[in-house]
Amino acid sequence: MISELTNIFNIQGFNLPEELIEILAQNENIKIERIISEGHTSPKNFWYNQETNEFVILLKGEAEILFENDERVKLSRVII
Repeated sequence: MISELTNIFNIQGFNLPEELIEILAQNENIKIERIISEGHTSPKNFWYNQETNEFVILLKGEAEILFENDERVKLSRVII
């Protein structure tokens, strides 16, 4: 668990050559990560295959997820 994190939206001061992944909480059943990406993408012809389920919440900006069946899902933050 990260003790210094006071606001999940605090992303000031990062100059990231690659995505920043921080584990916020973890146990044998769940892992909660904060991923900060500044337009980073997976390498060409790279496929990320994982054994566990994933739930994504986009807090700021836009993102796109490509699934194995070539389905693309575009994520964007909705202001309520």
